[in-house]
Amino acid sequence: MSRYFSPDDDNTHRPVTWWRGYPIYAAHLVVVVYVASMLATTAFQAFKVGFPFTWLPFSSDLVLHGQIWRVLTYGLVNPPSLNFALDMLMIVWFGREVERAFGLRKFLGLYGVIYLLPPLLFTVLGVWIKTGLSGETGALGLFIAFATCHPEAPVFFSLIAKWVAGILVGIFSLMALAARDWVGLISLWVTCGYAWAFVRREKGLLELPSFRLPSRKPKLRVLPDLKTENHPRAEPAGEASMAEIDALLDKIAQSGLGSLTAKERAKLEKGRESLLRRDRR
Repeated sequence: MSRYFSPDDDNTHRPVTWWRGYPIYAAHLVVVVYVASMLATTAFQAFKVGFPFTWLPFSSDLVLHGQIWRVLTYGLVNPPSLNFALDMLMIVWFGREVERAFGLRKFLGLYGVIYLLPPLLFTVLGVWIKTGLSGETGALGLFIAFATCHPEAPVFFSLIAKWVAGILVGIFSLMALAARDWVGLISLWVTCGYAWAFVRREKGLLELPSFRLPSRKPKLRVLPDLKTENHPRAEPAGEASMAEIDALLDKIAQSGLGSLTAKERAKLEKGRESLLRRDRR
């Protein structure tokens, strides 16, 4: 049972399925895929098969030459390690809570962007600098999303989530700077920044700027003087007819009051006075 939601909380979302009475979320399925990739990578390394290490990792140069699948497959090369195990635990624990808070569709959208954002960004930068990625799980991005959603929640050794998130981002940033690992540093800040912004926006605490494309203003037109001698309801001399008033109102509706010329404004005013006199009679 979740530590952060009660069973009757209306803000929680249902799991994808159930297995022996245990709820299965999409975060669990993500971990299953990664664990399978780790087992496959271990087998390929044990039998000295080089296929996955040649065709799956991301390379900006190769993607720009047409090997687009590397944007999707770069995270499937995962040799067994303690860091990989910790990443899987973070996805299970904190990814599940993010999914419970925002639902399946938004969770998959969040994780999809966290996973795809680094290779897409480095593909663009690869026009100038060749870069490569392999075995990125996006677990830290999900933890940042959790810490943004539940900043005061106690996590590791009862430490508050927001402080743990700040410490982890700071330590990994210093490690990347010390190793001059600019690719790792950019990937870290891009994924964590997006996770933070996503949760803030979903909670209504962040408004993204909106951009509007310039539109052409409608051309102004001057209405011709309408003859009223033969009109069955002709107005007295010097006053605007109803047909003219209707045409002027149409022009105001399409182009605004400022589109009227001085002559048309005077004609509109005379029409208004004529209607007032008629009402008094």
